[in-house]
Amino acid sequence: MRNLVPSWIRVPVVFFIIFGAVEFFVDSGEKPAFIEYPSVLLFLLLVLLILIAIEAIIGALENVMLHKLDEDAKARFLAEKEKSFKFTWLKETYQKLLGSKPIEEEGEIVLDHNYDGIKELDNNLPPWWVYSFYISIVFAAVYLLRYHVFDGNNQVDELEIELADARIALEEYKKTAKDLVDFNTVTLLTDTGDLSSGKNIFETNCVACHMADGGGGIGPNLTDEHWILGGGIKNVFKTISEGGRSGKGMIAWKAQLKPSEMAQVASYVLSFQGTTPANPKAAEGDIWVNEDNTITDNLVTD
Repeated sequence: MRNLVPSWIRVPVVFFIIFGAVEFFVDSGEKPAFIEYPSVLLFLLLVLLILIAIEAIIGALENVMLHKLDEDAKARFLAEKEKSFKFTWLKETYQKLLGSKPIEEEGEIVLDHNYDGIKELDNNLPPWWVYSFYISIVFAAVYLLRYHVFDGNNQVDELEIELADARIALEEYKKTAKDLVDFNTVTLLTDTGDLSSGKNIFETNCVACHMADGGGGIGPNLTDEHWILGGGIKNVFKTISEGGRSGKGMIAWKAQLKPSEMAQVASYVLSFQGTTPANPKAAEGDIWVNEDNTITDNLVTD
């Protein structure tokens, strides 16, 4: 089997099989394993050197054994080796694709004129070139009908379709990617786990100013309907993220809390609405009315 495949094919094939196995079994994320892990690159280089060394050693052993053979055995060995390395099918395929006459038959296609002893052969065009030309004609006809007669989507149309699909996919992703939420896209969270997380954040960062029951202290009362910077999940989220009134409001928490955490604590803050704290602070700000709910109520009433 070894004599049927030359070393210049055998070594790359074995190397790429090992390379593929390494890439398959080594988890390197989106990057190739030999880039993500330098040790893998060193391993592959070592494997390549070992394969080349094995071929060199085997070749050297063959030469040593060849010199120990008698003349007849040596002649048979060389003849077999020479025969095994000839890829006749490759040469025949090349000749067919070339479409030229053999040298011994070129006299049949020599043209009558010559220039300073240089003669011209009347060779046919290579079959590969002729077939490629025919294929290009067929392709052009199909392309003409597809995109200019039947108004198929051209590259610009396909780009617009892909961009539209990408925008839809992005919006869908934003709905489930909690840390991409902002005050424009935030929604009220009602899940027990989210409210529990919001409570932990509130008790860690907010009770000093708003009290554990939301009754207010340094900060305003969170249980009544009055809001200084607006109520509702969007306004509360924005106030937590960007901070309160300049110079006398609370700090901006966007540097300390993730968007998902601010959504959780904002939802927890709104859960104080309608509760009765132990020592409620006097109302501050204006009564806030959710305009979206008002519009919805009016539509239902009408």
